[in-house]
Amino acid sequence: MIDILRNIEFGPFLLSFKLAGITTLILFVIAMPLSWYLSQTKSKFKPYMEALTALPIVLPPSVLGFYILWALSHNSPLGKFFEDILGYKLVFNFTGLVIASCFYSLPFMVQPLQSGFESVSKNMLEASYISGKGKMQTLLKVALPNIKPSLMTAIIVTFAHTVGEFGVVLMVGGSIPDETKVASVAIYEFVEIMDYTAAHIYSGIMVIISFFVLLSVYIFNHKQNKKFGGI
Repeated sequence: MIDILRNIEFGPFLLSFKLAGITTLILFVIAMPLSWYLSQTKSKFKPYMEALTALPIVLPPSVLGFYILWALSHNSPLGKFFEDILGYKLVFNFTGLVIASCFYSLPFMVQPLQSGFESVSKNMLEASYISGKGKMQTLLKVALPNIKPSLMTAIIVTFAHTVGEFGVVLMVGGSIPDETKVASVAIYEFVEIMDYTAAHIYSGIMVIISFFVLLSVYIFNHKQNKKFGGI
């Protein structure tokens, strides 16, 4: 067993964690104002925006991956601009993985934050506005500190979801060692070559990581509920 573990390459796991960390950070910056807007707006376009934001949840990864691949490739105006003008490809590299992951994991960051913002007392928000605080100050100093369970859920679930991505990252990034070969892609390749021992080990590690990630969310939320429930 020790010899088997020694032969296992942990590069794909490190790449998965790197991708998940960067994606989570970018999505937090993007999703926080978006979630705040969706939680406060009464616009008639709100359902359309919510549906658009949640689309990656119901779309097959192959469909989403195909359109992202096309949008970033030389066949699209965006990809053509980056390749011809800036001399940089957006597909089959780590940058492409980050872009694809941001699209794929967006609803997992937006929905918990939006739900948390909607649970904040309207009286508290109105008091903040009356005291002279603007929308951004109210968001950062009043709303955000009062949605810690939702914030924790959004960050951890987004991170875990990105670590477990397969279809989208495979289509956009392929399987380039130390560049785009993440853990989920490595497992797929082990199964293809019928190396079930390595597939079991990689899959087992992913199961353990996923379990403890979710366990940390539930423990944190349980403590928060117990803390505020006792007040």
